[in-house]
Amino acid sequence: MVSQLNPITYVQYDFANLPVSDRSTTIIPVRSKNYLNRPRLRNPVWFVKKTRTLHNEQFTEDNSAFLNEMKRETILKAANRSQSNLVKLANEDQLAEWSPGLKRTGVIAKKIGQYPMWTKNGQKIRTTLLQIIDNEVVKYIPPEEYRPAQEPRQSRNWRKPYGCLLVGAEHGDPSLFTKDYAGLFAQSGVLPKKHLCRFLISPEAQLPPGTALTVSHFRVGDFVDVRGLTVDRGFQGVVKRHGFKGMPKSHGVTKTHRRPGNIGAGGGKARVWPGTKMPGHMGNRWRVLRGLQILRINPQYNVMWVMGSNIAGSTNGIVYIYDTILPLRKHGAKGAPAGPPPFPTALEPSTDPGDIWLEDLHDFRKLSITYSSSE
Repeated sequence: MVSQLNPITYVQYDFANLPVSDRSTTIIPVRSKNYLNRPRLRNPVWFVKKTRTLHNEQFTEDNSAFLNEMKRETILKAANRSQSNLVKLANEDQLAEWSPGLKRTGVIAKKIGQYPMWTKNGQKIRTTLLQIIDNEVVKYIPPEEYRPAQEPRQSRNWRKPYGCLLVGAEHGDPSLFTKDYAGLFAQSGVLPKKHLCRFLISPEAQLPPGTALTVSHFRVGDFVDVRGLTVDRGFQGVVKRHGFKGMPKSHGVTKTHRRPGNIGAGGGKARVWPGTKMPGHMGNRWRVLRGLQILRINPQYNVMWVMGSNIAGSTNGIVYIYDTILPLRKHGAKGAPAGPPPFPTALEPSTDPGDIWLEDLHDFRKLSITYSSSE
């Protein structure tokens, strides 16, 4: 006999009034700053405890097998429901058309490694693989209800231009989350996600809860901005942190091989200039790389190959992908691919069964050198 299990109860949460930390920004050392905040491992902005303490529930083998089977069925139903939501959205007639100036949503991706590629003329390009895992819309907050962490100085006639779209990524085991965290997904009908992110979007680009976001949200040749958290390396010296050469290794040098040397200023200043490169905490900073081109896309596994090998974060780390804001590479510019992007997102799955390559790249499934027999 399999004992009956109590259903999971959810707690609703108001996203529009989420508490936001006043220390969510990072101060960059520049010569106009007199101090530098120590980076901290901050909590998420919604301050809801995510995971619960695990105890020995003393389940039998039959109960454990029943739970695992229910989890599989729930995940499969959620995947089918997200695809059906895309079909319903595609059949609607009220979808807005893209125009320059509109801001689409971004996606949450996982950095899974690096891979070299070659152009047709033999030039080697280093790329980074980013996988978009189970991205779904959780909630949309209109501009009149959304209150950002920092609002600009505004006049009485100032109107908030952007709304907020909450996106979750990577399905999680519901039994591992707290009731408060699982309650964030109650109204949307989406399974609890491991990662959440808020994207500022135009009201015309809003999406209903449960809509799936795939790699088809972008096109091959598009330029994106990738934001990630650098690897936390702790307290480091100037040689590793700033790349100083160091002092000589011999000829009378004692105990100063890896020291920075003089840090003071001459004359009557008699002080250390703010922003001087000195030992300190290295890493754990949010960094954005802008204008990275998408060279290859795999719709089956939701993987994209992005130009560059210096995206912030370690392998299997989480990054956030946005449409670029560079004026010469954003949608509608001369350097960007022709035609409007999928708006508000890709509503139909890709018809290409294999990978989609940039035209200038060499596809290794094809021949590179051919010889013809001469008579």
